[in-house]
Amino acid sequence: MWIYEKKLEFPVKIKKTNPALAKVIISQFGGPDGELAASLRYISQRFAAVTDQSKATLSDIGTEEFVYNVLQS
Repeated sequence: MWIYEKKLEFPVKIKKTNPALAKVIISQFGGPDGELAASLRYISQRFAAVTDQSKATLSDIGTEEFVYNVLQS
């Protein structure tokens, strides 16, 4: 039915690898205690919140965490 082609939206050409930077990025985003995991926990907790104010607050915190960490990388 569908054909999945794994390709990047923009071509990437790596001229020089930096293992130390890669380790930092993986620990910040990929680890269970990383910032990405924290922001996703806030956003997922929003769906179990009872009041509209708590839903809005969790959405705001999760979004801010995510945007802040994307801009830092």
